[in-house]
Amino acid sequence: MRPFTKRLILILVVTAQYAVADINWPRWRGPDTNGSMTTGQYPVQWDSEEVLWKTAIPGKGCSTPIVWDKKIYLTTGADRFDTVIALDWSGQQIWQRRLGSEVAGKHTNGSGSNPSATTDGSAVFVFFKSGNFAALELDGTIRWQTNLFKRYGEDKRFWDFGTSPVLTKKDVVMAHMHDGESWLAAFDKATGEVSWKVPRNYETPVEGRQGYSTPIVFSHKGAEALLVWGGHHLTAHDAANGKIIWSCRDFNPEGTRLWPTVASPVIAGTVAVVPCGRDDRRQPRLHGIRLGGSGDVTRTHRLWKRVDTGPFIPSPAEYQGRVYVTCDRGRIDCIDPVTGEDFWSGVFPKGKGKFYASPLMAGGHLYAASEDGVIFVLSLNDKFEIISQIDMKDRIIASPIAISDRLLIRTLHHLFCIGNR
Repeated sequence: MRPFTKRLILILVVTAQYAVADINWPRWRGPDTNGSMTTGQYPVQWDSEEVLWKTAIPGKGCSTPIVWDKKIYLTTGADRFDTVIALDWSGQQIWQRRLGSEVAGKHTNGSGSNPSATTDGSAVFVFFKSGNFAALELDGTIRWQTNLFKRYGEDKRFWDFGTSPVLTKKDVVMAHMHDGESWLAAFDKATGEVSWKVPRNYETPVEGRQGYSTPIVFSHKGAEALLVWGGHHLTAHDAANGKIIWSCRDFNPEGTRLWPTVASPVIAGTVAVVPCGRDDRRQPRLHGIRLGGSGDVTRTHRLWKRVDTGPFIPSPAEYQGRVYVTCDRGRIDCIDPVTGEDFWSGVFPKGKGKFYASPLMAGGHLYAASEDGVIFVLSLNDKFEIISQIDMKDRIIASPIAISDRLLIRTLHHLFCIGNR
């Protein structure tokens, strides 16, 4: 092959990769599973002119919308049914699919549709508190459907299921961490048949076995692996068979009760930043764990631990090598993932609610949504600087996303699309 042809192919491949990243937000926490969008320019202040559209969403759902090829997919509990909705780029509904009866949320800020959908561009994969688990073609046709709680035992956790499905090259993976038999399982994306299922059980103080975080697909020695946080253990599993590669413990050596794992970790380079503890009870914890190794890496791979910050509900974000942590009570830290030290920290103006939504990084800014519906926009300089705050006039539990110069913000009753006309 001629050198020019090789260079042209390389340019086309790289361009295609960036194009895919720009037009798709395929999963919980985005294309790189870190709450960031690296391309595009996004509004930092808006009024009615910048609201491109506003669509009412039936029922209650706290999941984050996903986007593939300018089609938007989200889950909700419409008319007390587990429901998947597809919208076009103008906010008009394309289709709506019911998948069975809803099990409503127990928490005021929860729902039966907490887990976010995920897609590989060929199907949309969804899970609900009821145990309903399905793959839908992009036109809404059901590819396969099952109920994991009927197959493997009822859900035994105090609050509402929050773990989202994740995709490997071959499978869709679910983690179920609760007071019953906990497990991690992979299902063939094409058929829904079980590829593998492994137990994941640990002894913890009361409520510590209950997990709501979402696994992360990452690379271990060039192969697909799964990073799973729950039961006060961080584990890495071979994505081909579920076998544990390494594990890290001692996240709660004091044995504190009522510490379920809710916020998901984030990977920054070779470090996993892992939230633990309860910021809502003034018991925050945050850990830095070096990826890699084999067996028990507790003593060898823990880099740092902090007891002054760490979220309970919102998951951290990573952007350009820094980790951004929004805590439930309004503290925010910009952290060096290797040392755990702050580049800067600050506190948002106190409102009526806490922070449930995870922070979004886009266009060189940070977007943080409070429970009472205020979006704070921060610059990403070397200091805490709020450049605007916008009241959406509705509660926000779902995390906002950014894609193709547009912000998608799900409030309790609507989905907003914000952008320049």
